Amino acid sequence: MSPINNIRVAGGVARGLRLKGAVTPGVRPTSERARAAIFNVLPPWVLEDSRVLDLFAGTGSLGIEALSRGAAWGDFVERNRRQHQALVANLETTGFRQQSQAYCADVLRIMGALPGPYRLVLLDPPYKMEKLDEFMESLGNTRGLVDEDGMVVVGHSRHVSLAQKYGDLTLESNRRYGDNLVDFYRRGGN
Repeated sequence: MSPINNIRVAGGVARGLRLKGAVTPGVRPTSERARAAIFNVLPPWVLEDSRVLDLFAGTGSLGIEALSRGAAWGDFVERNRRQHQALVANLETTGFRQQSQAYCADVLRIMGALPGPYRLVLLDPPYKMEKLDEFMESLGNTRGLVDEDGMVVVGHSRHVSLAQKYGDLTLESNRRYGDNLVDFYRRGGN
């Protein structure tokens, strides 16, 4: 989404709280505007007392936004140790440390071992990530990760096209925010 180091929670109980931004090169937190728009698109049942997963978490802004808006639990995966420490600090700042787990691990290696299922999976992978299509196929085929009727929200460059279907995930809609696209997939969709 856009490179911003002065970021705030856009809505919910932690609205307005400032988060630590990127501490490592290549991390670009999702903008407050884009986060607000994403959560305005999601139906309320996706967040209410749900388990949420934030992959390629960076600052944790997407998962923290979900917790602020009513999710019961959030798991975060960030492989860079320094960025992981900033993410943990953001969970402390917002008061969500007790209802979350932050893993310092490679997303591909840990994905099958995460304690799903999750009603909402959020990911904003690095723009230079190669084979996003293959990653989405792996995500869509990982059993027990996405809840029945759960949703996956993926942000990516508008220059990257993703398929209509990955395993059990079907594209429901997408939105454009500047140079970024956000695709909304649903498990078991048509």
